[in-house]
Amino acid sequence: MRQLELNSTRLLIRNLKESDLSNFYAYRSNPEVTKYQGFDVMDMAAAQSFIAKQTDKKFGEPGVWVQYAIENKESGNLIGDCAIKLDAYDPRIAEIGMTVAPQQQQKGYAKEAMTVILNFLFNVNFLHRVVETVDAENIASINLLKSLQFRQEGHFIENIFFKGKWGTEFQYAMLKREWDLLQGL
Repeated sequence: MRQLELNSTRLLIRNLKESDLSNFYAYRSNPEVTKYQGFDVMDMAAAQSFIAKQTDKKFGEPGVWVQYAIENKESGNLIGDCAIKLDAYDPRIAEIGMTVAPQQQQKGYAKEAMTVILNFLFNVNFLHRVVETVDAENIASINLLKSLQFRQEGHFIENIFFKGKWGTEFQYAMLKREWDLLQGL
């Protein structure tokens, strides 16, 4: 297990730190941001506690979600966060998730972050498969996954009681050989 630090042209993906709190709280307290997420609106104390628990987490323990900061390298500011979890039963399978602050959306940051994460997972860790489960109403996330050539594998109708109502989800996946083909490898 190790600390994770991934670089792309505009982004640094790293562990969350205390100085991320104000930006983290700003978007994690926004009901529009949490609408499709597995977490609810956070107050400042919950945001601070969450960051404190993630600061020293290391990548690689099967079954454990680790939340990482997405930092804009030019500004040095947190613009979102992403999560990675290796499957508890087969650590060659990873699940991912992502949140980007509303004012940072539609700038290509989510796709850039996902690309660097997928490169890491498939080329450094030799994973076989990456999956993401997304609310069927979360069109932005669905479009992101499609733009990265993820394949829709599942359509779960009213499979989860979520924020006071039954939710429908899609599952998307990418295999290492598919990623390698897309990268020209």
